[in-house]
Amino acid sequence: MTTSADLDAQIPERPRHRMVDRVASILEAVARSGSGMTLTAIAKALGAPVSSTQGLVNGLVATGYLDERDRVYTLGMAPYLLNVIAGRPPVTQVPHDALEAINEETGMVTVLSAAVGDDLFYVDHVSSDPAYAYLAENRLRRSLLRTSAGWVLLAARENRDLWAYLNARPEADSGRVEAFLEALAQIRESGICAAPHAAEKGADGVSVAVTERGGTIAAVGVIGSRAEIDERRDDLVEILGRHVATWQLD
Repeated sequence: MTTSADLDAQIPERPRHRMVDRVASILEAVARSGSGMTLTAIAKALGAPVSSTQGLVNGLVATGYLDERDRVYTLGMAPYLLNVIAGRPPVTQVPHDALEAINEETGMVTVLSAAVGDDLFYVDHVSSDPAYAYLAENRLRRSLLRTSAGWVLLAARENRDLWAYLNARPEADSGRVEAFLEALAQIRESGICAAPHAAEKGADGVSVAVTERGGTIAAVGVIGSRAEIDERRDDLVEILGRHVATWQLD
């Protein structure tokens, strides 16, 4: 069993690179804008001078990561093309009606989650709960360590990156780190995380891995109160596994 002793080496997180961070911030800001952004707006979002932002934006346009029309920048085709070249469909190809079917059978908030860096995002959802609709539709970041889907996505990481991530968690998350390590082997074997009690405010969930070519690319799960998840745990695992098996991307 993996324990906190495995983290004693204190493997550092992968070092950040200022230029890469700026490029990533530009792409995310433009993608979130919907209708595109001017150079001045991009520079303001970065908190950087227009003069230095101009060079980065020009380079991104030249390589197809951004498009420019009438001095407004939008996301280009290059990010999508990289997935096509890799033969990897976007997670959004998981059918929305599959999530609707899970929601109908369980009566619970149903979400499709993916990891970007050290954050979790709800890519799609079916819910009448405005709180989860807000998180999903605004693509807001969530903690990987505080959701059942996040545990599934963390378990799929290589040990080096996983240990580095866990080492960097604040002291407030130490209990969650210990609980995750105790569950790690089982999650890796089954692709399932059920009722981890990792969330705040009495919420909990059950999540199942979405795989492609043997690797986990996303997680689909249901969310409810801790009491309801505990009571229906085995039933929810069965329902999710049955549905995911019908549209798995392997």
